[in-house]
Amino acid sequence: MASVTSPSAHLGTPAPDFALLGTDGRKHSLADCRGANGLLVMFICNHCPYVKAIREPLVVTCRELESYGIGSVAISANDPADFPEDGFETMQAYAKAYRFGFPYLFDESQDVAKAYGAVCTPEFFGYDAELRLRYRGRFDASGRHAVPEAERELFEAMKMIAMLGEGPPEQRSAIGCSIKWRRD
Repeated sequence: MASVTSPSAHLGTPAPDFALLGTDGRKHSLADCRGANGLLVMFICNHCPYVKAIREPLVVTCRELESYGIGSVAISANDPADFPEDGFETMQAYAKAYRFGFPYLFDESQDVAKAYGAVCTPEFFGYDAELRLRYRGRFDASGRHAVPEAERELFEAMKMIAMLGEGPPEQRSAIGCSIKWRRD
């Protein structure tokens, strides 16, 4: 699998709205997912080795961010026709198995991923209390394999957003598997 790097961020842009079905069987919107101090929007999927390398620490990070007033939501936009492991029923089992404490949503139309400009998994978009983009980048220095003791870039960026309303001046692009777009 070839890796893809996300483009640079357009900081200050508003978060695109969404209403997507979650693995819990409910529809979730942007307003439902936000916290008092911001929102972390994550594009992930089940099969990606880059996601698998960070999934357990990602669950912990999202739990820790709750105490800073940051809500979290994960979205999978991959086409399950080509990648059955990323289908909705498998997403439900995955979210349960890894104890996701955040909504895991299926972007079946892929319109939400396109609206965000997402290009890879995992890719992270951090928004402030006004839902303006303050961070776009990676989880940490991990790639296909976890990097023990890596600097907690995403956590520190989101904590900064919660406390100061601004993200870090230096942001590193996400790297991961390309989103698997439908062939229409």
